[in-house]
Amino acid sequence: MNDYKLSFISNENLFKHVQDTVLKYRFKINLKDFKQNLVDPIKLTFDHLVYQKTLDVLINDEIMRQIDRSNTNHIGYFHQNIFNYIGDGWYVPAKGFDIVNNHLNIFVEMKNKHNTMNSSSSQKTYMRMLHAINQAPSAQCFLVEVIAKNSQNIPWSVSLDGESISDDRIRRVSIDQFYHFVTGEHTAFQQLCAVLPIVIKDVVNAIGQELMQSSVLQELAASSPNILQSLYLFSFAEYEGFEHFQLAE
Repeated sequence: MNDYKLSFISNENLFKHVQDTVLKYRFKINLKDFKQNLVDPIKLTFDHLVYQKTLDVLINDEIMRQIDRSNTNHIGYFHQNIFNYIGDGWYVPAKGFDIVNNHLNIFVEMKNKHNTMNSSSSQKTYMRMLHAINQAPSAQCFLVEVIAKNSQNIPWSVSLDGESISDDRIRRVSIDQFYHFVTGEHTAFQQLCAVLPIVIKDVVNAIGQELMQSSVLQELAASSPNILQSLYLFSFAEYEGFEHFQLAE
């Protein structure tokens, strides 16, 4: 194992956490998995004919889109659960807030991007935080954003019933500032990002790199020689008239 030279997390814990994240990655998909997220065959028809892309390419693009959506959730796991290993008293509870420090009475909600929440979910999250600080006036709540517009640690202001409200104990914090707050090091997040490719390579080499495997195209072709027609039948099987559906040539 390499020495990753991070003062705020041990080599062993960083390797273990990255390994846990990599092992969550999805490497296989079959037609049954593919059909769980209903594909839009009309869009595929447009893309196929307008962009002159083969159906094989379009379906593989859709496969990767589905896998990417799943893997994006695992990156959320990486960002959140690393705080089981960083700082004194920080941990990820089984339910409730994403990250908690009971010693400091701090409760954290973590979001990947600054524009993830709409106004309704922002209000709901803010009210939850407002309840927490009303229960314990010494508490602080942080909305931590991994991809924020700016490096910041500022009061979070939201609009409720057309009125802007804020409280210094409810804060909007970029991930770099949160790492600084937890570790005491200004560049802790930058240091993690710099070493992360080495850690991932070490993990991949240790567990053995698994190649992406998909049987979707083969299973579609087995059900009908016309793959696009098969997609229409899978997505619209319960719709009227599709029991004998035939695409025009």
